[in-house]
Amino acid sequence: MAKISYYTKEGLDRLKKELNELKTKGRHDIAQQIAEARDKGDLSENAEYDAAKDAQGLLEMKISKLEEVLGNARVLDDSNIDTSKVAILSTVKVKNLKVNKVFDYMLVSEEEADVRSGRISVKSPIGKGLLGKKVGEVAEIEVPAGMIKFEILEISR
Repeated sequence: MAKISYYTKEGLDRLKKELNELKTKGRHDIAQQIAEARDKGDLSENAEYDAAKDAQGLLEMKISKLEEVLGNARVLDDSNIDTSKVAILSTVKVKNLKVNKVFDYMLVSEEEADVRSGRISVKSPIGKGLLGKKVGEVAEIEVPAGMIKFEILEISR
């Protein structure tokens, strides 16, 4: 059974762009490598040719996987997000009560998570701990480093 994945519009567009680049530039580059290796003579003992054919197989496998992901992708609509509680696609301003610092997180699907840009997965310990909380509530979240308490300061889209 195919696994449905949820993306923001930007995340889905990024995947489509990557797939297009692999199909055009990626395939062109591999074809060029194979042609150059073929021009070097005997294919039975040509390591460059074997390496280029292997790279071609890996590229086609990656293209196939991306096509499958895109075929099962759904776009999340952020226009009807309930900002009274934390949900996927919510942007949450939280205060870490242990270190007394404020952080902004956007809760996204697992595939779009990027901690450096403040996008955390709803399946991560922090994401799970924040889901369903309201402004003013304190989320006690067990992480590998121990217990962290986050106060929900603000929820937006």
